[in-house]
Amino acid sequence: MEEELRYFVAYLENIRKASHNTVMSYHSDLTKMIAYLHGQGMDSVSAVRTTHLNSYVLLLEKDGMAAATISRYIASMKGFFEYLFREHMIEEDPAFTLKPPKVEKKQPGILTIQEMEHLLAQTTEDTPKGCRDKAMLELLYATGMRVSELISLRMEDVNLRFGWILCRDEGRERMIPFGEKAGKALLVYLERGRDAFLKKDTETLFLNCSGAPMSRQGFWKIVKHYQETAGISKDITPHTLRHSFAVHLLENGADLRSIQEMLGHADISSTQIYAHIIKQRLQDVYRKAHPLA
Repeated sequence: MEEELRYFVAYLENIRKASHNTVMSYHSDLTKMIAYLHGQGMDSVSAVRTTHLNSYVLLLEKDGMAAATISRYIASMKGFFEYLFREHMIEEDPAFTLKPPKVEKKQPGILTIQEMEHLLAQTTEDTPKGCRDKAMLELLYATGMRVSELISLRMEDVNLRFGWILCRDEGRERMIPFGEKAGKALLVYLERGRDAFLKKDTETLFLNCSGAPMSRQGFWKIVKHYQETAGISKDITPHTLRHSFAVHLLENGADLRSIQEMLGHADISSTQIYAHIIKQRLQDVYRKAHPLA
């Protein structure tokens, strides 16, 4: 089975042109599945049946795995066995009838404008680290870009003169404007912060203390640090800043299509959730404030 998994990973990388994170996710999920199947005495993909995969899913549920995570595992299995069937490595697709559990859709966490301002106010420019942290947080909130895009930025992607940033995500590119405050924070970081992290020649914009590109986990820790410093009780992740960016734009009159383009959503339906959040907020305000509500 490991050999078929290597073929599938090569297909994802070379044909599907999937991102590194997507490939790693598939590989991790399927490696665990294969380990389970080996434990059940199966050494060949042709021996796998739907009942075996259903038993594996039941085991995941008994282990208390979240429905969203189980859905991801099932998607990985379906993609894997569909590929094997299409390439005539198996005669039947045992994952064809697998159905993911229902996942309750949660509204994304949003900070108020006041909370966002308070969070950003915790950053200072007294040290190179402070300059870097301020620039990253200001830029993320100013553009709504994904964390993966933020940590992948290169020096050439920043146009300070005109206030534009070039974002690249899985082969797609888009230009996003940013404001004066983010521009000043970026300029200070470039003038007084970045060289302190530079260990070798690199075009990566944001670096960690080792001189390597900032990681997702590293930036997550930065966000958590300033959340604690600000005393904000809400659960804040880097994606919270992206969600807050979209909602605050809508609240101040921006149209959904423009926000969709800035966020890089392929489908407008992904952006419409922010309109629903604002409607819900209005309803909550009405119920609390109207004497006859």
